[in-house]
Amino acid sequence: MTNDPNQTLAPDSLGPTVTVGEILVEIVASKAGAGFREPIEFIGPFPSGAPAIFIDQCARMGGAAAIVGAVGDDDFGVVNTERLKRDGVDISAIAVSSDFPTGSAFVRYRKDGSRDFVYNIAKSAAARLEWTREVEALITRCGHIHVMGTVFASPAAWEITEHAIAVIKARGGTMSLDPNLRKELLTHGQTEEKFAALVDKADLLLPSGEELFLAAGVDTEQPAIKALFNRGVKEIAIKRGKDGSSAYHRSGAHAQCPGFLVDETDPTGAGDCFGGAYVACRRLGMPIERALEFGNAAGARNVTRLGPMEGAGTRAELEDFIARTARRS
Repeated sequence: MTNDPNQTLAPDSLGPTVTVGEILVEIVASKAGAGFREPIEFIGPFPSGAPAIFIDQCARMGGAAAIVGAVGDDDFGVVNTERLKRDGVDISAIAVSSDFPTGSAFVRYRKDGSRDFVYNIAKSAAARLEWTREVEALITRCGHIHVMGTVFASPAAWEITEHAIAVIKARGGTMSLDPNLRKELLTHGQTEEKFAALVDKADLLLPSGEELFLAAGVDTEQPAIKALFNRGVKEIAIKRGKDGSSAYHRSGAHAQCPGFLVDETDPTGAGDCFGGAYVACRRLGMPIERALEFGNAAGARNVTRLGPMEGAGTRAELEDFIARTARRS
């Protein structure tokens, strides 16, 4: 791995970007309110799950993309597999369970923008991942693995991820990490140790909010970035929500990109879409400035649509969005 900022990640030609984790449907209340204690109308099902949103956007951007996951032998499973396949994701390692249903999340937005959830993930197919022949066949030809913090909630997903990182790194591949991790979760079990181990293996880190400081163990930005570079991280892309994003490369290259001015409909999946676009762009050889622009556009476009991956855009759609959408000053 060189210090060239355009060669941080293994090239797309080495094999697909793969991610491991939950695939589910999201069913959204049509009106804002508190909780689900009275009869209300819902809209959905929408394909969802942070890894699924990420990899769908990666594929729509033009990158080779694949996912390891599981769905039930039901219509909710078909909603997901058909969407992912349509958008160019390799679904050969998605298992279909006849014993457990597809995972689900019922979502209701409060008037202040916060959300209430009712999940069925732990008792669903989403938690029943196994290292199968199909998974092994996929992992052995992948060039990059993207790890999300949700993997800590699933022992099965963690075991597959840990094994997959070793296989992919051994063949010259790379790894990116989106922490997606709240500080209080670090006190549960071995999460803190697992998180630290992932940071040490990461070529690219994609934190938001306090995740940069959690990863570095340092509570100010520039010292945190320096600390992470000293641990072996080669590139850091910081998601700043409506304020855009920043990227820093160990070579000294860095870039800032302002956010886009949009009317928000549904914030779910914005960070996952940013990550999918950014990782795909970097593996396709784009400079960090252009990757940030596409990442911002992917996240911003996604929040304008109801449903966690309904706004995921192709490269052409994102180029059009960039051309016609104003930016924050």
